[in-house]
Order: sequence, then structure tokens, then C-alpha cells
Amino acid sequence: MRINSFILRLVLLAALVVLAGGTSVVSCRHHAGEKTPVAGKETIYTCPMHPNYLSNKPGTCPICGMDLVPASGQTENKGASAAMTNENLVKIDPAVVQNMGVRTEKVQRRALRRDIRTSAIVTADERRKYAVTSKVTGYIEKLYANYTGQQVSTGDRLFDLYSPELVSGQTEYLSALAASDSGALLSNARQRLLNWDVTPEQIVALEKQGKAQKTMTIFSPANGIVTEKAVTDGQSVGPGMMLFKIVDYSRVWVVGSVYQQDIALVSPGQKAEVELDYYPGKRFAGTVSYVAPELDTVSRTLMIRVDLANTPDLKIKPGMNATIVVRSALAVSGLSVPDQAVIRSGLRTLVIVAQGSGLFEPREITAGQSASGFTQMIGGLAEGEEIVVSSQFLIDAESNLKAAVANMASQPKKDTK
Repeated sequence: MRINSFILRLVLLAALVVLAGGTSVVSCRHHAGEKTPVAGKETIYTCPMHPNYLSNKPGTCPICGMDLVPASGQTENKGASAAMTNENLVKIDPAVVQNMGVRTEKVQRRALRRDIRTSAIVTADERRKYAVTSKVTGYIEKLYANYTGQQVSTGDRLFDLYSPELVSGQTEYLSALAASDSGALLSNARQRLLNWDVTPEQIVALEKQGKAQKTMTIFSPANGIVTEKAVTDGQSVGPGMMLFKIVDYSRVWVVGSVYQQDIALVSPGQKAEVELDYYPGKRFAGTVSYVAPELDTVSRTLMIRVDLANTPDLKIKPGMNATIVVRSALAVSGLSVPDQAVIRSGLRTLVIVAQGSGLFEPREITAGQSASGFTQMIGGLAEGEEIVVSSQFLIDAESNLKAAVANMASQPKKDTK
């Protein structure tokens, strides 16, 4: 029966809020004889069974005959008058507080960190793409990198090239080398060979052999995989012709986007982690290497890029879907409260401060970013204050109800039937 009575009073309070122009519902129980009407204000009476019936004087309900009781929000506990001088304070019966399951925590300083997660895609590192082109006119005598997907290392043979220009260049160099006073001529001839991708080691070998070679071997400029092969054995080539594309996948880029509200929390140089469906439960450490200077006007997001080391067996492939996790520090030691303690109405942001002895104060605060289940406090609270972290919406509703009933009490006397 006690629980049913509590539920009936909840219904009563909801009806009072609607009739008085309020917007919230509260659970609050008052016992006859425990509280006295506030001096100077008219008491509004209602029926526990029919909360839509209101009267400005005691009596019985004309519907069911039950005794009328004072409406909630108009009375105060004896001995608490001095504490109730703050009109924002709400007094709630301790038994009701217990039934609400009210739980409180102190405002504390915490190191606040926020994880920003965004979907991303793996791409090749543009700095690790290489194109091998022909510098002279000639013919491919022999291919060593002869299929797409072949892995090569810096200095590996790609092909042997026969070129009349290369043969002529070797002859000029040997002639200048044999001349007695040919410093500038020798230097120019050597530089010409280097410009045609003849290596210093090949020039030394040429000096030892003393005669021009028919073909010169062209070597790979980098480690990587041959992603494009545009020539075959015996094919003629000309200056500027692209012969191979080689990509080094030992490091890759992971490209994603962050929303506008998170832009201030991401900057180049930050540590980041990358999750892949290919490796469930494993995270790869990377670094934010780039934050775009302009916002995408369609998606309202900003592109970010994470530089990531690949696995030794190159299991992280361009085109894979990924998730970027950036851990950003909001404050080294900032005041914060649990997220569930914050009431956001759209027009204002509140918390309920527990003052003790059943007194609660709805207080407007200035909230910052949320991180790891806590909200940063910029203004409105002091360290050590006790705030409500559960059932605070009911207490806030009691505050609205109190204002509504006070407004009814100031109206002219009349019975409402």
C-alpha cells in the first residue's frame, strides 16, 4: 500500500505541473502533521485519488469523499526555514529521496582524455611511389623485373639497355680520361653518364675495362613492389617514357575525417592508433602527420592522415577499411562531473547540488567537453561540492513544480471544480 500511495502522489504531481504550466514531473511525498504551510502564502488542496480536483481550502473530495491534502511544493520542514531562503532550493522528504534512489558524488579534479574515433581507409604513402623512366633512346636487351607484383630492393637489376647515346657517352669519357689536360672535359663527360642513370660503380668499372660496353644495366631506385610494367624484352624506348612504377608499402597512410566539434582536439604530431577488421583486437601505433587546412563543405568534416608502419609481411593493404583512434588530452587536472549528472535543456545546462538535510539546489553551470564518461566544468561549481548523479531529473522537476504551485497560490481565491 505504501508503494501504491507513492505512485498515486506521482500522478498528483504530474497533474499539478500540467495545470500550473510546468513542464516536468517529480516524485515527492508529504505527510500530514510533519509539515506546516509556508507563512504568507495560500495553500492549495487536492485529492490524492483525483489530482485534477483543486481547492483553496481543506475539506473532502466531492468525487470520492477522501480528505483533501496540501499540494506538494508548498510546505517546508520545521527547522529548515532559514535554509529555504534560497528560492532555488528544493526540500524533499528523506523517505522520498531514498525511494528515488538518489546517488551523489563530489566534484573532483581529473586528468581528462577524450578518444576521437573515425572511419578511415588505408592508402599508399605518396612519398614512397617511384617511376622509372628512360633518359635516352634505346632498346630493352633484357628484363630482370619482368612481371607486375615483383618485389625489388634498392640496387636490384631492372633491365639491360642498349643505347647508341650511352655507347657514345662512354667513349667520350674514356677519351677525356686518356687526355693529359682534360679536367673540365672529364668532369662534364662523367656528369653526362650520371644523368643517364649510369652509377658511379659502373663508371669505375668502365675505367678499369678501358672500353665502352654495348649495354648498361639500370637498377631499382627503391625498395618496393612493381605495380606497373610498361615494357617487354626488345622494346624500343625514348626519353621520358615511363617503364616501371614501384611502390614501397613498408609504411602506409590511413586517411579519415573528423567532425567540426572535434577539430580543436586533433593536430599534427599526435599519437594515434589504427584498428583493422583484418586484425580483430589488435591496434597499430601511428602518428597524425597531416590535418587538412579546409573543411569539406558537404560533409562538414576535416580530413586527417595517420602515418603508419606496415607489418613485416605487408599485411596492411591499401584499400582496407580502418578505424582511427586519436587520444586527446582535454585537461591535465580539470574539474569534472559524471556525464549523467548534467541536465541539458537546450536553453541552459544544470546540475543538482546536494546541500544536505534533504535540500537540493538546481544550479546552472558552464560545461566543456565530455571525455571518458565525465564532463569538464568551466564554471558554476567548486571542487568538493556534492552533486546528484542519479534521479536528478526528478529533483529538477520538483524545482519547476514549486514555481508552478507558488504561481497558483498568488491567484485570487476560488474553488476549482
